[in-house]
Amino acid sequence: MTRILITGGAGCLGSNLVEHWLPQGHQILVLDNFATGKREVVPEVPGLQVREGHVADAAFVEKAFAEFGPELVIHSAAAYKDLADWQEDARTNVLGSIEVARAAERHGAKRLVNFQSALTYGRTTLSPIPNTHPSAPIASYGISKTAGEQYMLLSTVPTVSLRIANVTGPRLAIGPIPTFYKRLKAGQKCFCSDTARDFLDMSDFLAFMDLAIRPDAPTGVFNVSSGEAHYIREIYDLVADYLKVDGGDVPIQPPAPDDVPVVALDPAETVKAFGWRPQVGFADTIRKQLQWYDRHGISDIYSHLSSSSGTKA
Repeated sequence: MTRILITGGAGCLGSNLVEHWLPQGHQILVLDNFATGKREVVPEVPGLQVREGHVADAAFVEKAFAEFGPELVIHSAAAYKDLADWQEDARTNVLGSIEVARAAERHGAKRLVNFQSALTYGRTTLSPIPNTHPSAPIASYGISKTAGEQYMLLSTVPTVSLRIANVTGPRLAIGPIPTFYKRLKAGQKCFCSDTARDFLDMSDFLAFMDLAIRPDAPTGVFNVSSGEAHYIREIYDLVADYLKVDGGDVPIQPPAPDDVPVVALDPAETVKAFGWRPQVGFADTIRKQLQWYDRHGISDIYSHLSSSSGTKA
């Protein structure tokens, strides 16, 4: 049994980790300000505590660490809601990371796992992108997440920072997969951006996280990804086929000026260091997500921990 503190634990990745680890007997404390996460996905059940507050609030973070005494810290909290709100990006992604890293040091945490964005690499012609590639973020979210990561890596606590692909799984409510599913099912028109991304099934992400939290696991920076870039049009075609509708001649739009056309992260060093590799292929990853929508609808507040498990919140 491990005492695990998860910042941003009401978000998609954080809440899936809670559901994955809680049945294993771990004690978990979730910190979240619920700016994007949903309280309903982390009901207070045996083994799980939830505290509302901001990770940049030094007093809030200090109190949580002092009272809970985590052995393992997962830093999943991030601001991304408003691309133009540089101040909040900096407050959460930079100052929040500093507060969490310092508190982990003060209270004797044995390991710190930071979640980083693939956007840290910025625009690059390399595909897939190795974890040794220099960081060159081009927008507020990537810039602030990169600065936060650098502070995390300064910590005296053994730290691993993960550059994570687009993880699909329960409660995924943003991006092209739910958008196409919802619109095509309603008979509405869609368009595809001329971009490609790296997609990873939640089961593969969770399997990696079980390895990443081991006391003897490697530290440093690693990509957690499939290593494959798939165009948004490919997702559109898979969704149309799954729903058995005629996708037709969907318009393709060029990437936005601040977008990165192709992002695929090379997991070679991760495979070598952790002995992990994804098991679910791209098409099956998308189909599994669509099957989840069939069962639960497109909602980011469904929780397997809820007393009403099995229903859509």
